[in-house]
Amino acid sequence: MKLLITGATGFVGGSLIGAIQNTNHQVCSAVRRISANSQQADVVSVGDINANTNWQHALTGVDVVIHLAARVHVMHEFEADPLTEFRQVNVQGTLNLARQAVKTGVKRFIFVSSIKVNGEQTQLGQPFTALDTPSPQDAYGISKYEAEQGLLALAKETGLEVVIIRPPLIYGAGVKANFASMMRIVQRGIPLPFGAIDNKRSLVYVGNLVSLMIKCIDHPAAVNRVFLVSDGHDISTTELLQACAVALGVKPRLLPVPQKMIEVGAALVGKKAVAQRLCGNLQVDIEHTRRLLGWEPPVTVAEGLNAVALNLS
Repeated sequence: MKLLITGATGFVGGSLIGAIQNTNHQVCSAVRRISANSQQADVVSVGDINANTNWQHALTGVDVVIHLAARVHVMHEFEADPLTEFRQVNVQGTLNLARQAVKTGVKRFIFVSSIKVNGEQTQLGQPFTALDTPSPQDAYGISKYEAEQGLLALAKETGLEVVIIRPPLIYGAGVKANFASMMRIVQRGIPLPFGAIDNKRSLVYVGNLVSLMIKCIDHPAAVNRVFLVSDGHDISTTELLQACAVALGVKPRLLPVPQKMIEVGAALVGKKAVAQRLCGNLQVDIEHTRRLLGWEPPVTVAEGLNAVALNLS
């Protein structure tokens, strides 16, 4: 089976391509621009992704598209109208690719969305499920939800098999941004005031996400379904930092500052959203995914953090 993977040079894309090399599938990687020293014959340049991108060359002979490329959520948004910017890539760009995929005979379209389609937080012990009414709160989440709706409508019109996967925070070897910064702070032994956070959050190791995507390539029960994904083990911020320290082989330096004090202090300095991510709950129920696909996360949280730690050293 021939696969087209978009976002192939990204964190998740690189892991997916590495894993698929151990299968019988043939892969074509779509990138914005091919580097001058690239010798790969299975890489296609498509330029910027929007409503006008020409995917025809990349789609030749393709059976399944795995669409990872997106304008991603950022902590500090500088665009005056971020929703318009997100829509150009995540909605218009996605649906343009899907429509061209239909015309070239692609059978299945796997879309990696976001748990932000469900919402920003949960109540403790009341995780998001695949059957919840979506409630995206920010421009990124709204754009992903609109893309999902457009794809499912296209599936009804054309018979294209659509699979939607909503991951929470993804981590793994090579992860950057806040997760990598957190690991380095723990590694350096810098004291952190997060020794008494009693929350629960779902994460997903990149290898577990990749495992699910590969399962969805040809599983008959995946057609026109939404799947949530996680490591299958929720963890508090305090527990996560302690587990990071174990993986790094260092002693955790966590001060037991009361959670309420952190939340109030963060609100006073305009960092309420940051406190919500550190202290709030975001749990994901993957029972629907397990039951329909017979899938289990193959990598534990401890094993995933060990992989990150090895990459840092």
